[in-house]
This record gives sequence, structure tokens and C-alpha cells, in this order.
Amino acid sequence: TQVLRKSLQKGVVLSAGSFLVYEAHKLISGFAEVHASFKVEDVIEQADYLYGSGETEKLYRLLVQHKNSDDAELLWRLARSSRDLAQLGSTSAEEKKQLTYDSLEYAKKALEKNESNFAAHKWYGICLSDVGDYEGIKTKIGNAIIIKEHFQRAVELNPKDATTIHLIGVWCYSFAEMPWYQRKIAATLFATPPTSTFQEALRYFHMAEEADPNFYSKNLLFLGKTYLKLNNKKMALLWLSKAKEYPAQTEEDKQV
Repeated sequence: TQVLRKSLQKGVVLSAGSFLVYEAHKLISGFAEVHASFKVEDVIEQADYLYGSGETEKLYRLLVQHKNSDDAELLWRLARSSRDLAQLGSTSAEEKKQLTYDSLEYAKKALEKNESNFAAHKWYGICLSDVGDYEGIKTKIGNAIIIKEHFQRAVELNPKDATTIHLIGVWCYSFAEMPWYQRKIAATLFATPPTSTFQEALRYFHMAEEADPNFYSKNLLFLGKTYLKLNNKKMALLWLSKAKEYPAQTEEDKQV
């Protein structure tokens, strides 16, 4: 009735038949929207299952079909999947480079779609760092502050995400052990070059472990490496032993 009244006010006369068609169209459109939202949830559920099962190639094939999606949850997963595929030993150097740049684009798009998505910030920071490997040390150092800002924003949005806390630790470790020639480059890029210490890195690695104990083989490795840098061989041995005994499920675990 309201639809008819509004239509008549606009000078549009709807016949009983056209009104029924209009209502049916609304109903079908509404159903399609709901169906589409269920479809996204289904894809995400399937993607998370494949990720947990270590099915890197299957996961990528599933998600790349949705590269034009407007859903940040799908897009950051695609960024992660593209990066994981790039890390496989069977991936050629040319494919690895393409996947690395693709992953950054997907993460960037995820951020554009939802700035409040912590995982989009995390994977944007990771992928931006990866691209730096192809663009030289000057670009990599120049992006360093942007990368850290995205990691910190991710932790603000999700303080319990141990992986991002670990990544800030890696950032600190990298700047703590930076060789003199890289420090010189940093001094030309920034008025106040970013710096850190092994003690600061250690604090973040322990924070990550407290947030989610034994969550990541690489965090155990970095705890051991950092204690070595601080000349504490007893604690280094403890954490390196844990890293060595960690059940290897991924390619990265095996490398650790």
C-alpha cells in the first residue's frame, strides 16, 4: 500500500500485475543478497579449512577466483595465500615475483575496503616488506616505518594476535642488527632514522609467546637467536631446542 501511495504521489500508476512483479523482484533481490553473503561465508569457511590443512595450492585456486571481491576478509586471505604460494620451493622465480606483487595489491585492496580490519593491516605490512626484497635496500628501509605503523595498528585492533606482535619483534631485531652501511642509508632517508635494540625485540617475542604459547616455530627461533645476541647461551639453548622440536607442518617450519 505504501509503495502504491508513493508511486501515485510521483505520478506513476502501477497495475495490480506490475505491483506483484515489483514485489516479487524485491523478494528475489533480497534473497540474492542474503545468498551472496552466505556464499562469502562459505568461501571463507572453506578457505580456513584448507589453510589449516596446509593445502596451499588448492587454497590459492579457491581464493583467486574472488580477486575482484569487495570483501576485506576474502582479500586479505588471498594476499596471504598468494604469499604462501610464492614461498613454496616448487614456485619458479618469475612466478614468485609476480605472486609477491599480487599479494601486496590484494592486501592494499583489503585495507581500502575495511581500514578497521586488523588482518588487512598485518598482511599489508608483510607484503610491503616482501616487495622491498625486489626493489632494493633503499626502498626496504624507506618502507620500514610504514610497515611498523601497520603492524602496530593491527595490534591496536587485535591485541591478542600473537603473529603481529612477533612481527614487531622481527622489525626490532632487524634494526638492532642492521649493518653500518644500511644505517648510513637510513640516515639519508629519515631526519631521525628508526632504531631498536635486541632487548626491545626480546620483549615483543616474549609478549607474543604469552599471547599464544608455542604458536609459531619462528617465534621460538627468534627467542633463541635474540638470547644469543645478548650472550645468554643458557636461555638461547632452551628456546632453540623448542624450535628444533616443534612439529613441522609447513615449509617455513621445516626451514626453522
